[in-house]
Amino acid sequence: MHEITYTPDEIASMFKISKHTVYELIKRGDLNAFKVGNKMRIDHAEVERYKQSKASSPSIGSNQVSSGQSLTYTLKLAGSHDFLVEHLVKYAANESAGVSIQPSYIGSLEGLMMVYRGSSDLAAIHLLDPTSQEYNLPFIRQLFVHEPITVIRLASREQGLIVAKGNPKNIASVEDFPRSDVTIVNRQKGAGTRFLLDSFLAEKNISPESIKGYENEEWNHLGAASHISRGSADVAFGVKYAARQLGLDFIPMTSEKFDLVLRWTEENKSALEHLLDLIHFTTFKDSILELEGYDARELGKIIYNHR
Repeated sequence: MHEITYTPDEIASMFKISKHTVYELIKRGDLNAFKVGNKMRIDHAEVERYKQSKASSPSIGSNQVSSGQSLTYTLKLAGSHDFLVEHLVKYAANESAGVSIQPSYIGSLEGLMMVYRGSSDLAAIHLLDPTSQEYNLPFIRQLFVHEPITVIRLASREQGLIVAKGNPKNIASVEDFPRSDVTIVNRQKGAGTRFLLDSFLAEKNISPESIKGYENEEWNHLGAASHISRGSADVAFGVKYAARQLGLDFIPMTSEKFDLVLRWTEENKSALEHLLDLIHFTTFKDSILELEGYDARELGKIIYNHR
């Protein structure tokens, strides 16, 4: 007969504590766990042992919850707008993970600079270096020489052209942008998506001045896609998921790397560790596998570490 095992979620529900507290118990060695793939499991016998060890102690439900709550920390996140980041913010709030995330969607470049200046704990970025054609790391290596940082992969995502259903203007590539009957909507300066569009335009020797609507800016993907939906623009450069949300057509052009930059301090160390636990050991990954236009197979992979 197979031994019964539990997930951290089930342990949290069983003891009526936060999942964050379960991870604290595991980290301290109070509750022994093991991994199956990248999922954490706890044996039934271990749960019983822990119950007995605490039988003469104050209730776990009263003391450990308040302990978990006292460790709650609000992480400041700045950078690119993305539906995956929105999902992470909501997931952390709903799962009582011991951390909350306060996002500011100001673009990849400015988000990275906020982390560099110490004004933010995290940056969500997708910056293509036109020289190396590598995402994110060339910028990070230049900026962060002494600062302790970790970069983890969130996902690869599809970027391309968002057009009206049926593509009535027959737009096929950025080479159609200078046409007199085509109006685009752009992203704000500093956005990774704008960097990417500009690199495609430069590759085709297309001047921004020749494009109607190049100066029209939106601050997130859904805002840009909504212009196409209501007919105030013919095309936007953006992610596939935004197009699908509004029932628009999508012409894929590239797959890009979307990463999370963590800057470690004494104040945020515990919170960042809990955030990594949430990404690595909870059902968060399972919850995003069906988001169209995203490949989350490398979710949580550490691609750069300087601590």
